[in-house]
Amino acid sequence: MGKILAVCISEEKGTQKKNVHVGEFIKDYGINGDAHAGKWHRQVSLLSHEVIQEFKSKGAVITEGAFGENLIMEGIDFHCLSVDTLLKCNEVLLEVSQIGKECNNPCSIYHKMGECIMPEKGIFARVLSGGTIHENDEISVIEARRKPSDKDSIRVAVITSSDSGFAGKRENVSGPVICSIVNNFGYKVVYETILPDDIHLLAEEMKTICDYNIADLILTTGGTGFSERDCMPEATQSISERLVPGIPEAIRAYSMQITKRAMLSRAVCGIRKSTLILNLPGSPKAVEESLSYVIPELEHGLRILIGTESNCAR
Repeated sequence: MGKILAVCISEEKGTQKKNVHVGEFIKDYGINGDAHAGKWHRQVSLLSHEVIQEFKSKGAVITEGAFGENLIMEGIDFHCLSVDTLLKCNEVLLEVSQIGKECNNPCSIYHKMGECIMPEKGIFARVLSGGTIHENDEISVIEARRKPSDKDSIRVAVITSSDSGFAGKRENVSGPVICSIVNNFGYKVVYETILPDDIHLLAEEMKTICDYNIADLILTTGGTGFSERDCMPEATQSISERLVPGIPEAIRAYSMQITKRAMLSRAVCGIRKSTLILNLPGSPKAVEESLSYVIPELEHGLRILIGTESNCAR
């Protein structure tokens, strides 16, 4: 997980960008108001804060945006990024389209210092999904897999639905429980987030994960009860193309042996494209019981869904 330290734009090409602190990212275009936005592959440029600081240590006096970068980020190892890697910040989804570039017109920094870091250290991206990015927002790196293999780990996205958790008033305990269980089972957690109990935000988050093949399995926790704000089942159903009632039915039947209140769960399970979405309860204990019960049987279905196994009769 990294952090956005600056959002920069320029109104004209060939000029230094300025930090405007917040940017509106437009799908398949770039940042609203930026001269380099357009229908091409370098819609957004990114630089590492650590690389900039190293350059400053050589005596360079530079401001944010001096290298023509749109986003300055810290906490992400740019050496590990490759073309097709996905970067997610809030609702914005970026796809790395180019590593470095050829510098045909040296910038003012090059003329002063004899070198520029953007050609070697910068990365460029397309905007796959639009939205708003502010300074200090967190940004996640997601490795996109285009051609699934039977040797690949199942990729998991974990979404916690909680108003209090999103506001920082309650610790998210159930999300880490899910991560621990799936990791121990050999799955790979590629994305984790906390969102408020908002049907539209939850639906859009799951839709993005499915449509851009970010994960094979989405596991949600919270929002399945009777509270007025609980809306995870509705959000899941609204974007599902097919429902899988057997899995939540099995969880409820198993959980009924532990507590009769399991009958109050409204959890559902659905499929969108090649991703399975499964609602889990909100409490850590119930999450552990439910997921531990069904996870041994999930992989065969998931492999069929992503195309690395075929149906077979026992």
